[in-house]
Amino acid sequence: MDGGRASARSKAKAALMAGAAVTALAVVLSGCGAEDGGSGSESSRSGGDKSSAKAERVQDPTKIPGVGGTYQSKIPAKSDQVVAVEGRGKDSADATVRLYSRQGKKWSQERSWSAHNGKKGWTHSHHQGDKRSPVGVFTLSDAGGVLSDPGAKLPYAHTAAFTPPTYWPKKTRHDFDHVIAIDYNRVKGTSPLDPTRPQGQAKGGSIWLHMDHGSGTSGCVSLSKSGMTTLLRTLDPAKHPVVVMGDKASLTG
Repeated sequence: MDGGRASARSKAKAALMAGAAVTALAVVLSGCGAEDGGSGSESSRSGGDKSSAKAERVQDPTKIPGVGGTYQSKIPAKSDQVVAVEGRGKDSADATVRLYSRQGKKWSQERSWSAHNGKKGWTHSHHQGDKRSPVGVFTLSDAGGVLSDPGAKLPYAHTAAFTPPTYWPKKTRHDFDHVIAIDYNRVKGTSPLDPTRPQGQAKGGSIWLHMDHGSGTSGCVSLSKSGMTTLLRTLDPAKHPVVVMGDKASLTG
């Protein structure tokens, strides 16, 4: 009987540890996905990837289109790649992602994709659980995902640990097949799953670029699988890539 009790205790302990692991993963991923099944504040826009904009904006070629002086000045001088995320509005979940590269002093748009951001829009003071994406300029240092490395230039952590919890909506099953960590309240040079929050847990974290499920996220920016693959194969640590992100009014201000 003692042996039977010991076996029962062992099984109970194993189940408890497994449950704790799932809970810990959910906490790490709380900045991303749509774990409550909510939809965006505005309906999702249709449309696939676009190799270029229909018309170039008339502007200074040494500046990123749609980005005003405040955020232009925050782009590091050494950065030659910019992922520009322009939200439709302060409270909108719809956005456009554009990839820019710099040759000499001139920026040129390489690609453009329809995207989504936080289901409640944008904020200049992000905090845990607000369902808004942080406005600002952030470096891009690390990547990873459930799927194997597609040829990323950024360090890529391939692990099933990125798999969303089973109780999340079915449409989010592939959200984290590929991710790129946005360096907001995180430690650079670590897996996107690293739970360390230098500014404290209240400021949130796990803000990523990841694959889209058709509606707003809990704070991340999501786009198509082909878009994520392109970014992973293009963003180069040697070119010091950054993301400039926010709603249109904030970015131009």
